[in-house]
Amino acid sequence: MKSTRRTFLKNTAWGTAGTLVIPTILPSSVFGNSAPSNRINIAVIGCGRQSVTPNIPQLLASQHAQLVGVCDLDAWRLGNAVKQVNNEYSKQKGTAYNGCKSYSDYRDVMRNKDIDAVMISLPDHWHVPMAIEAARAGQHISLEKPISTCIGHGRKLVEAIKKHKVITRNDSEFRTLPKFSRAVELVRNGRIGKIQRIYVAVPPESNGPALPPQPTMPVPTELNYDMWLGPAWEVPYTEKRVHAIKAYGRPGWMRVSDYCNGMISNWGAHLMGIAQWGHNTEYTGPVSIEGTGDFDKGLWNTMNRFDIKYQFADGVEVFFKIERPYVRFEGTEGWIEIEYMDKLTASSQSILDSEIGPNEMQIRDLPSDKDDFLLAIKANKPSLEPLETAHRTISMCQLGLISVKTGAKLTWDPAKEEIIGDNAATAMLDIPIREKYFKF
Repeated sequence: MKSTRRTFLKNTAWGTAGTLVIPTILPSSVFGNSAPSNRINIAVIGCGRQSVTPNIPQLLASQHAQLVGVCDLDAWRLGNAVKQVNNEYSKQKGTAYNGCKSYSDYRDVMRNKDIDAVMISLPDHWHVPMAIEAARAGQHISLEKPISTCIGHGRKLVEAIKKHKVITRNDSEFRTLPKFSRAVELVRNGRIGKIQRIYVAVPPESNGPALPPQPTMPVPTELNYDMWLGPAWEVPYTEKRVHAIKAYGRPGWMRVSDYCNGMISNWGAHLMGIAQWGHNTEYTGPVSIEGTGDFDKGLWNTMNRFDIKYQFADGVEVFFKIERPYVRFEGTEGWIEIEYMDKLTASSQSILDSEIGPNEMQIRDLPSDKDDFLLAIKANKPSLEPLETAHRTISMCQLGLISVKTGAKLTWDPAKEEIIGDNAATAMLDIPIREKYFKF
């Protein structure tokens, strides 16, 4: 790791009362000509819908980032992303700018020692392999959610992060949405008493009914389809398996179980993360899981309905289903509910009006998810949502998926991350990969 770029101000800390203190970014003149840059050199890997909006625009707007490169396997999307970056910086600088480099192979991004960090915005099955490669290269990682497609891969990623000591951030904005952080602040400070139950729900799929099997199609000339498959097994190309060509609509891969868990993880990564945060169980998990659900059939084959119940060692129950996007905490002295994106209600107005004292846990004035990541790098401190917590969150979703698939009630050891007494369920904790482009 390059000390001139990755050793920054160390003045971020968690206050004794639990208040998050944001580091002050001082001008280079304070340190003289030898001062490290105030901007983090970052590359975006994956230039699809999620990158075009919101990831690239947010990074371009941040005073803490310099977006120096973009990478994609689709030549049309890659060209558009380069133009997007160069055009915006040209506007900001008032002069022509063409400093954004394009990459068609992610490994070239990892080899570039001038790149401090990566924003990974790829199909889910590539998240863990790509992030592990970045960690091996000493690059800090902002990773799109959900971070993995199975618990075994997620644990391998967390171990790589620990080994290589990089800063990480789950790329979910939900913790920095004011009503969500306010709800967690109230819950963590006991305003509803002792938590008894948590209800979590995610919305249904938004791009129509399931698709039957699709005809094989020729691979578009602008797409490196074999590398797109990457760790997934070889199958014939059809557009609805991947993404629309020369368009940015919701991609078909989000409903194919080879690449994605479906809505249980897509939105579960957001809302189950809030439940874990409010419950203060970010680094552990439930002890039992049982659920039912239905799967689409055909090319798009993820779950379209599920009802899952989790129980934690402290007796708290969590109920998870498809409905509307919300999290509801119920305690011995009331309840509080947050519906995406800003509807906050409670059993009494006095809960919502409650003042947080100086000696209580205060969660406020949080930076955006992107700036939180960049400031964490500068301060050499954990971000608000490091990938260890994201792994625990998505593990809950994946345990629910395993319970539905096996039809069994699972007993889970969250410390060892093991399913007790069920070989069939245990076999689903780790998915074999094709090792053409990556090896664990």
